Amino acid sequence: MTHRAGKPVRALLAALFGGVLGVLPLLAALLVTAPAASAASLTEVTNFGNNPSNLRMHVYVPDSAGAEPPILVAVHYCTGSGPAFYSGTEFASLADRYGFLVIYPSATRSGQCFDVSSPQALRRGGGSDPVGIMSMVTYAEQHYGGDPDRVYVTGASSGGMMTNVLLGDYPDVFKAGAAFMGVPFGCFATTDGSGWNSACSGGQISHTPQEWGDLVRAAYPGYSGPRPRMQLWHGTADTTLSYANFNEEIKQWTNVLGVSQTPALTDQPQSGWTRTRYGSTGTQAPVEAVSLQGVGHSLPMSGMAARVISFFGLDGTTDPGDPGDPGDPGDPGDPGTGACQVGYTANTWNTGLTAAITVTNTGSSAINGWSLSFALPSGQRITSGWNATFSPATGTVTATNVSYNAALAPGGSVSIGYQATHGGNTAAPTSFSLNGQACSVA
Repeated sequence: MTHRAGKPVRALLAALFGGVLGVLPLLAALLVTAPAASAASLTEVTNFGNNPSNLRMHVYVPDSAGAEPPILVAVHYCTGSGPAFYSGTEFASLADRYGFLVIYPSATRSGQCFDVSSPQALRRGGGSDPVGIMSMVTYAEQHYGGDPDRVYVTGASSGGMMTNVLLGDYPDVFKAGAAFMGVPFGCFATTDGSGWNSACSGGQISHTPQEWGDLVRAAYPGYSGPRPRMQLWHGTADTTLSYANFNEEIKQWTNVLGVSQTPALTDQPQSGWTRTRYGSTGTQAPVEAVSLQGVGHSLPMSGMAARVISFFGLDGTTDPGDPGDPGDPGDPGDPGTGACQVGYTANTWNTGLTAAITVTNTGSSAINGWSLSFALPSGQRITSGWNATFSPATGTVTATNVSYNAALAPGGSVSIGYQATHGGNTAAPTSFSLNGQACSVA
């Protein structure tokens, strides 16, 4: 399948047309039937190209998008839709902050699952959903100026499986992927027309790293170019797509990327999380895997999208990924690297406590909309809060702004607080992150 023209060709076309931006509305009216997306709104696009499985396409182009914005494809779960994934995840708000555009595909078949099973889906240009999604990417490049050198994909459950498939089918298109609750490329393969593979979902399929890697390489025979990086997320208590698939994905992508299965780094960026990086210790390692203790089929949760964007490098961070690098500016897991500071004080008594938190924007840019994440010490449970919405009541908690304090100017602060019960442990949270970036603690 021929993909699309790159930057040099687009530059030549711009010169030939003599200021194409000025006549873009006329060209669009003549050449396409779909309207251009309105900035800062979710817009449906029709007639976007070859679409063998009748997918729907929605796109979000933020006001902050530049002339050649990066492209993120965000793929929903079974029973979901593109608009539901738009409203239920943080990728659009992060697009506002960092200037990339987001494509939200929608599956339209019964159950709204994406095809990650058929022989057509598991080879480049074979047909079915991957071809339709590739048409969406090409459309975004041609009609919104999307940068073909910065295309990324993420997804949850069925969308996490599709993330694996797209990286296998189109390694020359995607620079990196982030799969929440997915399975390895080819694990869900069927030949009887069924879209569900119970052996794979139950964690009963295991291969050697070489075998898994060969499945990916067979999707695009003869391809010898660079392969996209992969970030993997899975909860240990997932009963829908077994946690065993997480380790099989690690085996597959370390093999595909030619790095050791022995982690270069193992740490715990948050309570209950175990993060391993392969091939490099940096934020943009070839493979990063995050295991969440006791978490079921419920990802991504608040704050995780920012870590995806950091892994992709869409937040402006750069990361050479040199072995031995202890951490990188902008890495949400490295303490004290974000442009924020948190102060915490508490009054305690025999069964309860009240906590006062001050969050200060120490950066040079305003923050419009914030979420503060922290892990409550064991035994503590929030019963009420003020100046923020706190959820959940135990474990890793996210405090989200309310309408009157969403904006934090450079040097500005916001004060929030909560009341909690405890079983004897009155300790303070050990770390805080604001919009996915770790804060220093005063």
